[in-house]
Amino acid sequence: MTADNRPLDAAERVGVVGAGTMGSGVAQSLAQAGYEVVVVEPDPAAAERARAAIKDGVRLAALLGRVERGAAVGVLGRVRWAQELSALDDVGFVVECATERQDLKEKLFAELDRVTPPGAVLASLTSAIPIAGLAARTDRPDRVLGLHIMNPAPLKETVEVVRTPETSDDTLAVTARLLERMGKRQLVVLDGPGFVINRVLMLTIVEAAAAMGEGKADATTTDALFEQCLGHQMGPLRTADLIGLDNVDDTLTVLRAHTGDSRYTAPPALRELVDAGHFGRKTGKGFHDYA
Repeated sequence: MTADNRPLDAAERVGVVGAGTMGSGVAQSLAQAGYEVVVVEPDPAAAERARAAIKDGVRLAALLGRVERGAAVGVLGRVRWAQELSALDDVGFVVECATERQDLKEKLFAELDRVTPPGAVLASLTSAIPIAGLAARTDRPDRVLGLHIMNPAPLKETVEVVRTPETSDDTLAVTARLLERMGKRQLVVLDGPGFVINRVLMLTIVEAAAAMGEGKADATTTDALFEQCLGHQMGPLRTADLIGLDNVDDTLTVLRAHTGDSRYTAPPALRELVDAGHFGRKTGKGFHDYA
């Protein structure tokens, strides 16, 4: 930390809170960029799954030429695991990747504010929760922002960065340097429920699922319309399967709670899949089959 408590350059050690799909992907991306990474995951089983996911991810990165084959061991060696947030007492930047629950994230930010150096930047990987509410739980709102990284994190090159009215230019500059070193660039938007991407995307997914449920077209045709007529790389239903239909449902709940807009309600076709435990790619079945 610098003497005047300005944010660290994050050039040495970064914390990641939560080792789910996004947390493990972010940790891999940081380690590949040369950062020392401290992953905090209290669940040993989740941590073990994340270790395996990072190992597989680094192997894939080597095959794609993103990591030199001989450097893979070094990448894995830069990731340290912990169960308590107190392990983040010497990091310059934290990426919070916990479950999409506002009460949980608010408690985490209050605790992160207590255990991390005063100059550390605190970033949330939330999909829709307004960042200002998380920043208000800290004594450093100028050093809090949102990092909406898409899945899979190691392969996505652009990040939706969310600033509140109190996020400082210095914090944005630190974040831009961190992302650049990770091979990513930032597009900065202002805070608000769902930011820009999910404010729009979730409505598209809802309407695509509703049209499919009404028999207008099956999932393959629905996605093909977006991919072949509009030039989208992936249609809305395949995108939802990649995000995870459970995560889509959580995001819709957050958006509906913060906006009061009933359009952010899961239609029956989506609700039935979630209730059946069919969450998309990660379970092998969603709007499409992945067996």
